[in-house]
Amino acid sequence: MNNSTGTHIDMEALASSVAVLQSNIDHFFLLVMGCLVFFMQCGFAFLEAGSVRSKNTTNILIKNLLDVSIGAVAYYAVGYAFSFGPGNIFIGYKYFFMIDMPTSLYSHWFFQFVFAATATTIVSGAMAERTEFAAYFVYSCIITGFVYPVVTHWAWSGEGWLTEGPPNETLQYWDFAGSGVVHVVGGAAGFVGAAIIGPRIGRFVNGKPVEIPGHTVPLSALGGFILMFGFFAFNGGSQASISQSGDGVVVALAIINTTLSGCIAAIVSLVLKRSLKVQSWSLLATINGALTGMVAICAGCNVMEPWGAAITGLVSGFTYIGWSKLVLYLRVDDPLDAVAVHLGGGLWGVCSVTLFAKDVGVVYQFNEQSWKQFGWNAVGGFAIMSWTMVVAAIMFGLLHLFKCLRVSEEIELKGLDVAKHKEPAYPSMAYGDGWGLDSPLANGNGVVYVRDVANGNGVVYVRDVDTEMKDVSKTPIGNSVTSNSNSFTANETTTGVDNPAYQDNVDVSSLPL
Repeated sequence: MNNSTGTHIDMEALASSVAVLQSNIDHFFLLVMGCLVFFMQCGFAFLEAGSVRSKNTTNILIKNLLDVSIGAVAYYAVGYAFSFGPGNIFIGYKYFFMIDMPTSLYSHWFFQFVFAATATTIVSGAMAERTEFAAYFVYSCIITGFVYPVVTHWAWSGEGWLTEGPPNETLQYWDFAGSGVVHVVGGAAGFVGAAIIGPRIGRFVNGKPVEIPGHTVPLSALGGFILMFGFFAFNGGSQASISQSGDGVVVALAIINTTLSGCIAAIVSLVLKRSLKVQSWSLLATINGALTGMVAICAGCNVMEPWGAAITGLVSGFTYIGWSKLVLYLRVDDPLDAVAVHLGGGLWGVCSVTLFAKDVGVVYQFNEQSWKQFGWNAVGGFAIMSWTMVVAAIMFGLLHLFKCLRVSEEIELKGLDVAKHKEPAYPSMAYGDGWGLDSPLANGNGVVYVRDVANGNGVVYVRDVDTEMKDVSKTPIGNSVTSNSNSFTANETTTGVDNPAYQDNVDVSSLPL
């Protein structure tokens, strides 16, 4: 009797220990995956920094840093409560400032927060190089703290109207990792913001788009690779647990499908871009194509067979190229192609999961129920896009009305780094080995520099080591120009701009008088 009681107690203790271990493993899994998703902010930062001109690099980098900084505060205060707090079919209204929130939800809070920060980051890329810094504080708070959380409550809380489905129907909105919930929100807000703020100066001339290249392709490529890496955790981590039977298989399937969809979309985008008028093998189009494929597979990466993911990626390549052209046709300036990647890819992903979901998708069943599911997901995608666009239009419209949305023409032409931050990403005084005639420390050595400080407006300045600057853009070729004690003859070197993406310094001290 005593042995039996002891054995019973030991089994209960063992079962309790196993349950604790399982719970801890699941918490650890979410936290690690959340940290990897957080690292995607680094990818966004590099991709965006490389895609803008050098004069706006610091500005775009600090905006990416503030995505997580402002986003964390907003999500802590109200975002998580609106998303997952008990409430009604529209919004949650408990757990503000994490008050009364069970500690068992802490890991869930962190994982969902990094998703919210991702949605906001998308917007900063679409509106890069001309947005007022103060406006960023406003829309970052509203998107992270309200727009995105409401959508999350609809789709993922368990009590939202998209989860419950239409009356008398066994339908639920399918979106495993956020093709609609995360990416359509970010892409739709970015589209509205870019449309209201208007294109960058010089982006469209006589109604035709003019390419404004970013200042470093390698940085963009590095950002793209980091984002691709992060998508493995973004999609795989959405299983939210790893201790239960079958969890490992689902996570593995999600990562494999993410790989296939992204890689096939990259190849298709590369070939399509080559086949168009551009006639070149575009690295940036390949990167964006891969990201579009990974965005699209978010919704169904856990339920598709690999061949379904391959088709999703194939269509994603066409989706990216098509949406990119559509945005340009509408005269919307999106420096990152964020709208094409996230809104276009997200909408396709919301539809693709209902087509290729194993055993129940349209391709498998082709019956009334499967088409109803397709329709309900389409309703969900349209509702998410509409909600986001309406709120974004009000928000950006008010900022525009009160002249708080866009920087002045002068600041846009000269660059936001110095005007807004006093921290140029590539300060000219920081270059040189300290020994040559071009050393910033060699004051009085007679070296004169030509510098296009306005990047692209045709104004070129002469600057000597004593920092005197003269506008020589309109000086007739052959005329003598004096800067302090240095004289030289103006020619094409001093009056022309070879590459508006850079602030190049040219030594003209040896030019003949």
